Amino acid sequence: MTNDDKEIEITLSVNGQQRRVRVDPRTTLLDALRDRLKLTGTKKGCGLGQCGACTVLVDGRRIVSCLTLGAMNDGRAVTTIEGQAEGRLDRIQAAFVEHDAFQCGYCTPGQIMSAAGLIAEGRASSDSEIREGMSGNLCRCGAYTNIVAAVRAAAGESGT
Repeated sequence: MTNDDKEIEITLSVNGQQRRVRVDPRTTLLDALRDRLKLTGTKKGCGLGQCGACTVLVDGRRIVSCLTLGAMNDGRAVTTIEGQAEGRLDRIQAAFVEHDAFQCGYCTPGQIMSAAGLIAEGRASSDSEIREGMSGNLCRCGAYTNIVAAVRAAAGESGT
């Protein structure tokens, strides 16, 4: 028996496009996105769900994609950093640039996806609420103040 015999086919709506992919049932959503669908914007960080670098939206909710299996998300809508912009920076990405909210940039995709979820949840109305909501996303470069300012600016533009 080969590994291909053990694979299953799942269908994901990724950034608005239906995508079928064959994966080992043990494949994380993160690995399905990066290795099978070649969407490398979502970063592989700690692999333990502690750093938030792999944050994506599934059915509009924030999740760390390293802690969920691809098979568990069969049929669901996944938004990655590649789907956040539509030909140009969206308001959150633009706010991150404007407020210099990234340093090395490694955590930035996860930070932006988490901010998108936080704003959509209506939980970005104060700096303390933003800090609490973004606490699952770690930045080792010390850009927290700028990240909070960027999320606050993006949330303000959305009227939340």
